[in-house]
Amino acid sequence: MGILCVDAGTTMVKAVLFDDEGRELRVARQATRVHRPAPGFSEQDMYSVWDAVVYTVRSVVHGTREPVRMLAFTGQGDGCWLVGADGRPTGPAILWNDGRAADVIDRWEREGVLDDAFRINGNYGFAGTSGAIMRWLWENDRDRLDASHKALYCDGWLFLKLTGEYAAEESDAASPFLDIRERAYSPRILELLDMPWAERLLPAVRGGGERVAGLHALAAAELRLPAGLPVVMAPFDIPATAIGIGAVAPGHACTILGTTLCTSTPLATADTSGRPAGMTLPSGVADGYLRSLAAMAGIETISWGMDLIGLHNPNWISDLAQEAPPGSDGLFFHPYLSPAGERAPFRHSDARGSISGLTFEHTKAHIARAMLEGLSYIVRECLTFAGARATELRLTGGGANSTFWCRLLADVTGVPTLRSADSEIGAKGAFITALMETGEESSAQRAVERCVTVRDVFEPDPARAALYDELYGDFLAIREGVMGEWGRLAASRARHRAAEPPPAPRPEQIVPSWEESRPSP
Repeated sequence: MGILCVDAGTTMVKAVLFDDEGRELRVARQATRVHRPAPGFSEQDMYSVWDAVVYTVRSVVHGTREPVRMLAFTGQGDGCWLVGADGRPTGPAILWNDGRAADVIDRWEREGVLDDAFRINGNYGFAGTSGAIMRWLWENDRDRLDASHKALYCDGWLFLKLTGEYAAEESDAASPFLDIRERAYSPRILELLDMPWAERLLPAVRGGGERVAGLHALAAAELRLPAGLPVVMAPFDIPATAIGIGAVAPGHACTILGTTLCTSTPLATADTSGRPAGMTLPSGVADGYLRSLAAMAGIETISWGMDLIGLHNPNWISDLAQEAPPGSDGLFFHPYLSPAGERAPFRHSDARGSISGLTFEHTKAHIARAMLEGLSYIVRECLTFAGARATELRLTGGGANSTFWCRLLADVTGVPTLRSADSEIGAKGAFITALMETGEESSAQRAVERCVTVRDVFEPDPARAALYDELYGDFLAIREGVMGEWGRLAASRARHRAAEPPPAPRPEQIVPSWEESRPSP
């Protein structure tokens, strides 16, 4: 008997069949399309996502004789997936990376609304949250809100299609409307955002013990699975990934080395007293929390650097970086390249990247190493900012295929880094959630010990770790010195852009994927 798990990401939907011990038996994938009908917009046809789920599930079911005894799923977070009273979409899903509500966020930030809301729910708003999107619709497309019955998330849309029930998994609901300690919608946040009208759109929140429902007959026919099959709504992809990689106990942090760097730390309690930044989420593990800090920098930064120094294979940047010494002979790279600035572990909309310390003695190897060191310093800063001492750092995402970067992160953070043997980490998180929700495992830690396989452990080298302790302080001090000029640099760029004709569109940037082979579990 197998457990079928779906991971509905932004650009790819995957269905994975696991056996009872968490071994992958069969995987199917289907790409999904993101539409950008206007500058800053990012949308998805909701039915196309469902169709991808149907296709991948059918592909797995058709290709195996293993009976399916349970269906669990996770999906992309945030965004706004509006449906009418008949359960049909009232328009395309507006995704987490949509920027149309940037002016709403800027206004809330100036007025102190985001800081006040953070003290209640531990999440610092951004343009892709459902609250900002609904506020934008209220001001620009009220007819759509009037036609909508519920504002769902990706997980909620799939749960509706699978079971016929409206719901929001508690990690999804956390931002922006949840009182994070009560795990219930906060009237005070609705008041702060001046959105009392939004209350009717909020679906019921489901947490531990409430995530299971039966597969609806119509969905069963489409998926070719038995009606009534248990369906488990797991946390959205960030906490699901933490569970799937085994970061379920305090001290066991994880970092997704993806398009952006997302570092998450399990916590026993929610603390909203610090500097507002990032996310505080119900972790999906007992009554715990996950402090997640998603920096804007990541593999996209490496892609930019590869173009800069003329590399075409991401393996080469790791190979090249190893030719330079630790510390890159005094070269520092501050990887704040996003035009949107930085969002974690600090917020600065005018943050700008820089390479400091260049001399004629520096080579491409120094630049390559400084880039990876700069990204690694950000991971360390996020770990420190989370407020809990990490005893290990589990790594996933495309960047985790670079053995050199995994070792470098151990040296820079001073804690062992671990690399999983599993390939479908989000789906594995849904699998473990299913075991806990149905009582087949009594704790997440027991499930991790049974089902998560560690491929490699990288211990910090004491000498290099001591050196990187000093260099990390230098990295922060140099950033502090240039931070005061970020506003001037942004203003200068804006002036010159206004005076010049717009540049020709750049070719779409391909985010690199390390080709290093990964043995089967």
